[in-house]
Amino acid sequence: MKKAIIWIVILAGIGFVGYRGVNRYKAGQQKKVVVEEVKAVPIEVDTVKRGNIVEKLSFTGDIKAQDQILVYPKVSGKLIENRVQEGDRVKKGEIIAIVDRDITGLKFEPAEVTSPIDGIVGRVYLDKGSGVSPPEPSPSMGTPIAMIVSMNMVKVKINIIERDLPRVKKGQKAEIRVDAYPDEVFLGRLTGLSPVVDPMSRTAPAEISIRNPDHRLKPGYFARVRLLVAEHKDVLVIPEDCILKSGTTNYVFVVNGGRVVRKDVKLGASQGDQVEVMEGLEEGETIVTVGQQMLKDGSEVKIVTKN
Repeated sequence: MKKAIIWIVILAGIGFVGYRGVNRYKAGQQKKVVVEEVKAVPIEVDTVKRGNIVEKLSFTGDIKAQDQILVYPKVSGKLIENRVQEGDRVKKGEIIAIVDRDITGLKFEPAEVTSPIDGIVGRVYLDKGSGVSPPEPSPSMGTPIAMIVSMNMVKVKINIIERDLPRVKKGQKAEIRVDAYPDEVFLGRLTGLSPVVDPMSRTAPAEISIRNPDHRLKPGYFARVRLLVAEHKDVLVIPEDCILKSGTTNYVFVVNGGRVVRKDVKLGASQGDQVEVMEGLEEGETIVTVGQQMLKDGSEVKIVTKN
């Protein structure tokens, strides 16, 4: 009887130990499944494509008239008539003012003041009765009567830093934006480039010319200029957001099956959010665009779709 009781106790112990062992095994398996489930990192992807990249340099400046001339009288005297107002169009040689050059004891015919160019009267500086004098012996001693501007063409002065000078050439296209027309782009060209660099600023002055037949671009407007210096056609491009850095090395993650492979890349020009890839990738490869910060070489991933 005692032996039977002992065997019952032994068998009960073995059963208890076995039961706990089975439970531990099941719990371990469940944990393993959980680990495996969270191991795959959710990512979004894009494809390496071919496209065109246009390199642009950005500048700011003020719109100026192509020609802007102060008109002085040729004789001293008194302004007796203004024949133009600001905004009037004038032709070269057109009379814009009359000056009385009478001197005590002498009698002269009134002197005509004429426009030296075709253009628009930008400013009228003097009222009738004002004393005037010619710019002699220097312009600072003269009295300007009006300013005439030629606005069929306007220009923007810009300064190009020395490291960009090798990429800049006369004739390059430019895009110009002004606050008066925020949704419109005006086109111009680089028509002037100094061969001399200012040793203080390390820049060279340049000039952008813009056709302005309807006179919408006014002298004095603040302009934002983007100069198109190069175009890279049919090159590999990827989104800028997918690129990671390690020191001076740029790299991306490429999806291969259910895992990712780190690939170092050599980058070229950029335009907007697109960057040229010169080395390291091939057309059609799938690259990680979201979630790459959580990855390392060989990480398991799960591709998700944007909502």
